[in-house]
Amino acid sequence: MADYQPADTAFAVDRDCKTLARHVLEQLQSFGSEAQDISALMNRLALAGKLIARHLSRAGLVEEALGFTGETNVQGEAVKRMDIYANDVFISVFKQSGLVCRLASEEMDKPYYIPENCPIGRYTLLYDPIDGSSNVDIDLSVGSIFSIRRQQGDDLDQDAKDLLQDGRQQLVAGYILYGPSTILVYSIGRGVHAFTLDPSLGEFILSAENITVPPHGPTYSVNEGNFWQWEDAIRDFTRYVHRHEGYSARYTGALVADFHRILMQGGVFLYPGTVKKPEGKLRLLYETAPLAFLIDQAGGRASTGTQDILDVIPTELHQRTPFIIGSTEDIALVESFIQDHSRRLQNTMTPN
Repeated sequence: MADYQPADTAFAVDRDCKTLARHVLEQLQSFGSEAQDISALMNRLALAGKLIARHLSRAGLVEEALGFTGETNVQGEAVKRMDIYANDVFISVFKQSGLVCRLASEEMDKPYYIPENCPIGRYTLLYDPIDGSSNVDIDLSVGSIFSIRRQQGDDLDQDAKDLLQDGRQQLVAGYILYGPSTILVYSIGRGVHAFTLDPSLGEFILSAENITVPPHGPTYSVNEGNFWQWEDAIRDFTRYVHRHEGYSARYTGALVADFHRILMQGGVFLYPGTVKKPEGKLRLLYETAPLAFLIDQAGGRASTGTQDILDVIPTELHQRTPFIIGSTEDIALVESFIQDHSRRLQNTMTPN
């Protein structure tokens, strides 16, 4: 009998079934001593995503899974039951990691410490457990955002001052999108890669590698219901895209979903500050810095309007920031309106 020769389908299986775990190991081949740690942490993030995705898929059938808890978080926002569930999932999953000493999220006033991990745990997980939770009760897309940073020193006094660093200090950043399919997107500083959860396998399978955002895209994504609360520069940009062909408005109310569209197709997402709240709404450490890390790896940019998001150094754990992210040409266009408005304002204040 002739020796068995594998058919061409063997290549297809290898190509189509690269798991997240395998991909991470390949990415980390020359990463150094932290490679094994990061691989283990990514496996825990994948597990958290699977647990949350499963709960979301059954939320309408589970008693007290939807709706509000009646409490408010540190941001003064009403807390939904799904927020608490997802936050608890991340805590439970990373308690078992042995590597994460503390976790910080927008649902907790101060970082959550895991004392049994702290003697050896060298990492902090920052995350938004459910972004866009207002979409949960009506079965629309939501997401989780995550970032991993090195633990520095023996910070057990709840101040977490070592986290107050710029976004370039992130080791890993990414998000999980819960929509028609569950998608995990991550970067360790070596490109941006997307994985789709195959429920039949229970595995995240590679679906897009080395994602590159186009330099210009047709989408602008912003909550135009806040139009009259914005500074003139953002209103002028919005009027500009209204008057010029080639732009389409797309806004879901879930940052992860809107950003995923921008990442894959190009364009710009804006969540600017307002006249009354120029600092904006989105949190730097949990939301804007992780997504800025991703877009930077994909060849795009993220800005406050006057500064790269990755260069912003927070002064407090829950700091907010205006947020403009997407294709380089579209970011430059928005910034040009901000710069032009600033020049005009300076000219009116300069005495003749």
